[in-house]
Amino acid sequence: MDFPLILNIVAFVALLIVLNRIGNQSWSLSKRVLTGLVFGVFFGLALQTIYGENSPVVKDSISWFNIVGNGYVQLLQMIVMPLVFASILSAVARLHNASSLGKISVLTIGVLLFTTAISALVGVLVTGLFGLSAEGLVQGAQETARLSAIQSNYVGKVADLSTPQLLLSFIPKNPFADMAGANPTSIISVVIFAAFLGVAALQLLKDDKVKGERVLVAIDTLQSWVMKLVRLIMKLTPYGVLALMTKVVAGSNLQDIIKLGGFVVASYLGLAIMFGVHALLLSVNGINPMRFFRKVWPVITFAFTSRSSAASIPLNVETQTRRLGVPESIASFSASFGATIGQNGCAGLYPTMLAVMVAPTVGINPFDPMWIATLVGIVTLSSAGVAGVGGGATFAALIVLPAMGLPVTLVALLISIEPLIDMGRTALNVNGSMTAGSLTSRWLGLTDKKVLESDEHAELAHR
Repeated sequence: MDFPLILNIVAFVALLIVLNRIGNQSWSLSKRVLTGLVFGVFFGLALQTIYGENSPVVKDSISWFNIVGNGYVQLLQMIVMPLVFASILSAVARLHNASSLGKISVLTIGVLLFTTAISALVGVLVTGLFGLSAEGLVQGAQETARLSAIQSNYVGKVADLSTPQLLLSFIPKNPFADMAGANPTSIISVVIFAAFLGVAALQLLKDDKVKGERVLVAIDTLQSWVMKLVRLIMKLTPYGVLALMTKVVAGSNLQDIIKLGGFVVASYLGLAIMFGVHALLLSVNGINPMRFFRKVWPVITFAFTSRSSAASIPLNVETQTRRLGVPESIASFSASFGATIGQNGCAGLYPTMLAVMVAPTVGINPFDPMWIATLVGIVTLSSAGVAGVGGGATFAALIVLPAMGLPVTLVALLISIEPLIDMGRTALNVNGSMTAGSLTSRWLGLTDKKVLESDEHAELAHR
């Protein structure tokens, strides 16, 4: 092991220790995550400045940093299925009335899909506004490797599915296999299975109160248990973010970022427009958008830095209940569904922009009204079941592009800027779920207006 490599590892460990010390000073989790992000950016810049781009020392260092960064991502992936299962099961069981399930589900999913359709239209708009196209993008060695991985791991699983087959794949056949993520659409199958299990618990409560109450207690215990697990993983977020941002910055090619800068700017403009759409929907329904954004700011910043909609679920639910006056059942539904269905950023904006960019390369006019209508429909439909952990946007794009008869090469060509955009996309995804929860609660007349209209912000245990 070379001395520069040892020095880099020692410096990285020192930063981890500093982050740990900060954690012992009663800083909120969101502040520590933001600090980890800043540390990662500056450490990555330092490595690139000292050793230069594509340095073997930097590559070797990153392979060691990946123990923390990729390890954190794998832990996030570990908790997704248990978290979604427990959250949906608990949300349904808390209804104590199966008839309420239909209303809450329809309204929540309806808002998520509606905003996803709008985000798809926004994607068309910003891509056209910036004149973005896949023509002229060069495929390098890194992109070739990414494309090969995509083709072997994803395309064969999702590209050949017709729309009816895609819908059928949502229905759970073997819930245990789906819990293990055996299928590309396993996450939505787990949602459906958990919902059925919750309804069955409510039916049991009606038929046999004693047994039903035992089951409800068990469900509540399971939910608390899983949330404890999630909190353990969330405490590691600052360290994971430090490692991931170091990798992103140190391993980035400045020329690639400049070359694809138009896509980055267009993406963030689209994200900003969608935040505006959320604000408009809230305002029309009597919710002050400025107060809303002040209250949910910790969740948005956590989602931005962690790049995980699923990991944001506990903070999402707590913010909705303690700051927005949303009942826990609706908050759990919207947070869980929002991590799997109708992600405005990952499953709406991103795949649409890619489709519009690729279309001209195969002789399609991307601004033909019928083509746009078809694209929006496919994007909205395919937004169900996109996992709320890094990689969901790629999965969404790999459903949309083949469905529109387009090649998937562009997904690999954007690898160098993917993390930069993914942070903003995740923040939008999570905000969309909180918007859906707030609107659903408002329409059903269940919002605690005293909590919602209060300018005092309740402390969040998960922060």
